[in-house]
Parts: sequence; C-alpha cells; structure tokens
Amino acid sequence: MNGIPSTPSPVNEPIFSYAPGSPERAELRSELTRQTEQVIDIPLIIGGQEVRTGNTIDVVMPHNHGHVLAKAHMAGPKEVRHAIEEANKVHREWSMMSWEDRVAVFLKVADLLAGPRRAKLNAATMLGQSKNAYQAEIDAACEIIDFFRFGAHFAEIIYGEQPISDPGIWNRAEYRALEGFVYAVSPFNFTAIGANLPGAPAMMGNVSVWKPSHGALLSNYYLMELFDEAGLPPGVINFVPGDPVEVTKVVMDDQTFAGLHFTGSTDVFRSFWKTIGNNISTYRSYPRIVGETGGKDFIAVHPSADLAAVKTAIVRGAFEYQGQKCSAASRAYIPESMWDALKDPLIAETASLKMGDVQDFSNFLNAVIDRKAYDKIKRYIDDAEASADAEVIVGGHCDASTGYFISPTIIVARDPNYVTMCDEIFGPVITLYIYPDEEWEKTLELVDSTSQYALTGAIFAKDRRVIRHATNALCHSAGNFYINDKPTGAVVGQQPFGGSRGSGTNDKPGSMFNLLRWVSSRSIKENFVPATEYPYPFLSDD
Repeated sequence: MNGIPSTPSPVNEPIFSYAPGSPERAELRSELTRQTEQVIDIPLIIGGQEVRTGNTIDVVMPHNHGHVLAKAHMAGPKEVRHAIEEANKVHREWSMMSWEDRVAVFLKVADLLAGPRRAKLNAATMLGQSKNAYQAEIDAACEIIDFFRFGAHFAEIIYGEQPISDPGIWNRAEYRALEGFVYAVSPFNFTAIGANLPGAPAMMGNVSVWKPSHGALLSNYYLMELFDEAGLPPGVINFVPGDPVEVTKVVMDDQTFAGLHFTGSTDVFRSFWKTIGNNISTYRSYPRIVGETGGKDFIAVHPSADLAAVKTAIVRGAFEYQGQKCSAASRAYIPESMWDALKDPLIAETASLKMGDVQDFSNFLNAVIDRKAYDKIKRYIDDAEASADAEVIVGGHCDASTGYFISPTIIVARDPNYVTMCDEIFGPVITLYIYPDEEWEKTLELVDSTSQYALTGAIFAKDRRVIRHATNALCHSAGNFYINDKPTGAVVGQQPFGGSRGSGTNDKPGSMFNLLRWVSSRSIKENFVPATEYPYPFLSDD
C-alpha cells in the first residue's frame, strides 16, 4: 500500500438521553422485551468456532434472580489449552498485518455499536448486570466506542513516532506485538472493560485468551459477536469463561504467556503477580503485567465548599450503579460547620432514590450483582448498625427475595478508622466522618493514609489556596483526582483512568500509555554507505 493513512479524528460519542418519546427509548424497550423472552445458549468461542462443554451455569437477572437469560458453557483445562493453541496459530499473521487493517476492525466495531447494535448491547448490559438505561449507555455504548476510536488514533501516533537519522543512515522504529498471547481477565461491572482488555492488545497486533466474568456473560458474548461481525480474524480473541483458578493455572503455566490485562480485586491481582514471578523462568519473555484493581475513593470537603454540590456528589458518586464502580465514592470527610445544614437534605434525597427493575426507567438504583456481593455488603451494614462507633442514618434495608436489592445507605463513623472508612465494600454504601473545621490539615493526612488504595478522589472547596494545597497534599492519593466534582465518570480522551498503590499499575486504559504496554519496539538501522575498512581516524600517526 503506497500511502500513510490517517485515522478519523476521534470525538467522544454523544450520550443518548432515553427521554420519554425519544426513538432510542422505544428501541431499547423493544430490545429489552425481546431479550427477556428468550434463553440463549452461550458457547465458548475458540479459533472462531463455537465450543460447548456441557458444563453450564445459569446467567440470571440480578434484579430478578429467578429469571434465566442464558445457559453459559464453562471451559476446562482442555479448552483453555485449545484457546492458547488457536491464539498462537494466528499470532504471526495478525501481528504482521498492516496496522491500519487491524485498527479498521475496531473502528468498524465502534460504528456498528454507535448505530445498529447499540440497543442490543445496552439491553444485555441492563438485564445481565442490572444497570439502568443511562449507566448502560455510558458504559456499553459510549465508552466502548470511545475506547476504539481514540485507540485507533493513539495507535497512529505510536507507529508514527520515529527516530532521527544521520546522513547516509536510515533509522526506523518498529512496534512489534508481544511474542506470545495476552491473558485478559475482565470484571462484571463494565461491559466496556470486557471490550477493552482483549481489544486494546489486539489492536496493537496481539492475540488474547479472554476470561470474562460470570456476571457479564450475556453482554460479553454479544461483544464476541460484534468482533466477528466487524471482521476480526478467528483466534485473535478467544472467549473462554470458566473457573478462574482453573483457567488461570493453565494460562500461567504456558511458556507463551506474554502479558496480563486485568481488572478486578487487589488480592487476585497480587496472587497473579506472585504466580508470574514464581514461573518467570518458564516464559519465553518477561510478561507485561497491567492491572486496575480496587479503590476506597474519597470526597474531602473544606468548610468553604458549596453545600449543594457536595450533596449531589455524594448521592451520584456513591449510589450510581449501586456503588459497584471501582471509582465510586465510598468515604467522605465533612466539616462540622456544614453538617447541620447538609444532614437532613442528604438523608431526604438519599431516601427518595427509587430502586427496582431496570425495565422501569424511573429507578435510579437496581440490584447488586449476585448473592456473594449481597451477603458481603449486608454484613458491613449489619455490623455498623450494631456498632457503638457508627450510625446508619439512612438506608440499610436489604431484600434478596426477588433480586439482590440493598437500599442506598449512609453510615456516620465516630472513628475515622472505622472499618467502613477503610475497606472496599463495592456496594451502595458510603461512610461519612465529621471532622472539626480547624482540623482540615489533619483530615488531609487521614485521607492520604487511611486506605491502601489510590484510585479516585475528590476535593470540594471555593478557596483557591485550599484547592492548590489539597491537590499537592493528596498527590499520590488518587490517580484520577477531581476538584468540585464527584470522583466517578472518567471519559476516554479526557480523564485517562487508573490509580497506583493498591489500586493497580496506573497504565491508563483508553490512553496511548496503555497501548504502549502491548508493543515491544525494535530499532532498525540501515546504512546506505557502509564502512569498508576498520581503522578510525584517531589511529593515524601525528
């Protein structure tokens, strides 16, 4: 091909409103009805072929756990080894394909999703992961579209980064795919993460074995259909849901394991890192390890802050998608001088939030993902209700009879180191600590030291000197830091996402920095007029 193509200039995908009377609302309702009236069979996808093991699990609606959406087949060791073989088989062809042909596949995924496939993936995300229409839209539609459109643009920049050349020499940089396969392990809470964890490495020429979460199998299976429709060659991404321990053991014992792209819990990520370290002599090369894990995300409020803005940030930041975001506000520090004015409106607004089935568009909250999550969150609430060091001031109601429903809950802790100020809960629960106004400086130290995590955080203040000081004091407390805004809702291309400390490697999915992790550069020097004699001038006599 005689040309250096430019990718389309990326812009963030507009968010549909789903307002009453809108065409997207009617289309989505129709698709929700269609998907609720069927039970589909979800196979493994290995080398482009459907594989059925007969070992199945039920995929249910978290808000109506008696309703089965799908039967999903689980991979065993044999299927995982098969997936690795198929990935390695296509590696050379895919990695050597021109970069513009690779990114064209993902640009097509984005355009299909922006148009005819939008309602299908949003509906699957709503039903299978219990998201309301808006939360599904910003995740399963907009963020995936942004990941791939911006990713194509960032890939163009990376491949265009070339060294200088002296006269008679042409220096070039080649950005090779990793030598082997990438293990992509995605969580339940974002369909977009399921698309990006195998998709970003594939865009850069890599092949993947993808283990999706059991809690997102419906939407993730439809993603595989979308990849196929867009022309992704068989075997580039292999879809292998299964027992996490069993799948991981096979993957990490294989010498061609070349990288881990992970989003999930800190403990699991650390166990993966330890296993990789123990197996390091097994591998052909040093695996790339990229992970985004937990968070205990904060809102630190200065006495000069705007009360209404603080109230809205707590409600939206803590309770959107039932707090099942690694960025969700989970602890807040409120000055005594503001608390009397904030308390009643905050309680009233939290109590007013509707909760229920995703097909009722008036519901702000829906269900938590499964029984395990429900039991864990309920245990924290029950302990707080029984503790002398905490008070549940609103919410706390839990009901799993039909769906895994937990009402939005606010705890006030008398001790800033009370357990719900420290532990990641991953549910619709936020804990407040009311601090004396004169202890703002001490409170910033608490914010920085209370948690092992450093993912997201927000400060609220009007005084510019306070904003600057707090921004500096909390430099390492959050990889995504917000000033007078809730600590959630990062947008691809605007706020690259990720944290450090116990929150991960901070490689910022959706940015050029993440894509760089999936290439291995080769420097090529071509000499047009090579030397024909060995002596250098300095060797000559005076």
